[in-house]
Amino acid sequence: MEKNERKYPPVSGMSREQHEGVVTDIFSSVSRSYDILNRFLSMRRDVAWRRALVGRMRFFRTCRLLDVATGTADVALEAARRYPGIEITGLDPSAAMLEVGREKVAMAGLSRRITLIEGDALNLPYPGASFDAVSVAFGMRNIPDKAGALREMMRVAVPGGAVMVLEMGLPESGLFREVYIRHLGKVMPAMARVFSSNPAAYEYLADSIINFPGPREFKSLMESAGLADIEITELTLGITRLFVGRKFE
Repeated sequence: MEKNERKYPPVSGMSREQHEGVVTDIFSSVSRSYDILNRFLSMRRDVAWRRALVGRMRFFRTCRLLDVATGTADVALEAARRYPGIEITGLDPSAAMLEVGREKVAMAGLSRRITLIEGDALNLPYPGASFDAVSVAFGMRNIPDKAGALREMMRVAVPGGAVMVLEMGLPESGLFREVYIRHLGKVMPAMARVFSSNPAAYEYLADSIINFPGPREFKSLMESAGLADIEITELTLGITRLFVGRKFE
């Protein structure tokens, strides 16, 4: 496998424009290996984490789901299988990731119920109150303006609907936190160098996990966006968290 030796600046020092450019470049370069490496690097826990997200969804008015930063459509596919009566839209800025997602949707025979479109989380192309649930799985850390994305997600949710964020971060304390930081900084990039044509992408992904806001800080961002009744569920010793907020009636 021919390696791409590009380097990306640290997440903490990126401007918004740099961040957007890096994310576009990364997901264009890893789209074909993304699913396989996710399963391998997470020991398939990513599948269980998405199922936990989808299991919390409720459809009561529009029977529609919007999955932001849908990538290769894993959440959209899981939701379509679990809730046969709903329609799903997946939105992502990466045409390359969406191409893979459309192939998966077609293979599953779900093209009539799942629509995948290229778009921006900060400018969702829908009127207010269009979806019972709005989700993002492992994509919030790639959005520079997280507060803006949360406001847009809340805007298109129906009153009483849910905004749901599934994201990796750091355990809050203890020895496992230090072990996990080492895993992210050393082990995961080393493994990616073996299996990915762009190993720098996984150095960025590890850095983005380390720099994602802690649970209290992210809950405050959700509250500042206008969401209420926010629940935080820790998954796999706190390396992944599910945040669920409600739009006021």
